[in-house]
Amino acid sequence: MASTGPAWLILNGKSAGDDALREAVARVRGHGHELEVRLTWEAGDAARWVEDALRAGAATLVAAGGDGTLSEVAAALAGHPEPASALPGLGLVPLGTANDFAGAAGLPEEPAAALELALTAPAAAMDLLRIEAGHAVHWCANLASGGFGTEVTVQTDEGLKKLLGGLAYLVTGIARLGRIEPVRARLRGRGFDWEGGLIALGLGNGRQAGGGRELCPEARIDDGLMEVTVIPELSGELVATVGTLVREGQRAALERSAMRARLAALELEAPEPMTLNLDGEPVEATRFAVRCVPARLRMRLPPDCPLLSQPPGRLRDAAGSG
Repeated sequence: MASTGPAWLILNGKSAGDDALREAVARVRGHGHELEVRLTWEAGDAARWVEDALRAGAATLVAAGGDGTLSEVAAALAGHPEPASALPGLGLVPLGTANDFAGAAGLPEEPAAALELALTAPAAAMDLLRIEAGHAVHWCANLASGGFGTEVTVQTDEGLKKLLGGLAYLVTGIARLGRIEPVRARLRGRGFDWEGGLIALGLGNGRQAGGGRELCPEARIDDGLMEVTVIPELSGELVATVGTLVREGQRAALERSAMRARLAALELEAPEPMTLNLDGEPVEATRFAVRCVPARLRMRLPPDCPLLSQPPGRLRDAAGSG
């Protein structure tokens, strides 16, 4: 069902000068949509705008930016105890470098089409990952990643990302191939117990991160489960796996080397502090408790969105934020 109340667009300040978005906002306002626009400039801005939008009775919140902006807005909503049905629907206009969630979800790349969909598409149930790291609680809308892939994402230069987009992550990864150091960790969940050295880890609500690296190719955002992908240290298989990547593509290489599971909850422990990248936010700890919270939000997505296992409009409410 289309939005019947005011909508707020929370825009990453880095994209404030985007002419296509400015034209899209003017167009939807011309069609009768009541749309407020707010910019984020520093840490905490997205959460403050979400609070203001809730007080104003917004029916839809639209995150305009990359995966980090989406995650900030989703986390601010998830911090409220109300069920998803009592919270505004969430939309996304992809303006980031990689736009991993948007790409996997089949969202339009053009701001005008993405904004129109965010304001008018039916709302679908959306799970979120709730991550405890030490005494802090974080939320993840797309994918939490660790190991070599996380180092690449965190260490990729901002200037390189602006110049090359998602290709920058691949360039950085190739430059670091000779210096892969496995991360020691133990992962435990219902029916799953793995311990060893890993070079990549994906905990997926969505499917891809770091500029199109599809770590969790079968993930769904509405099934109450996270897809867990572990790529162990490859030793002698490294050359063969890289060869498979070149010849047959990323998914074939993943199938060759990865261990996978689908879990509602996972505990991760490491002898040394390790970093999980939560939708672009690096969090370091020696222990993480990760839980998939079913139907924590409602998101406006295309009806044929590959991340959905059931059509938009069928909503299961979680008991709360947990």
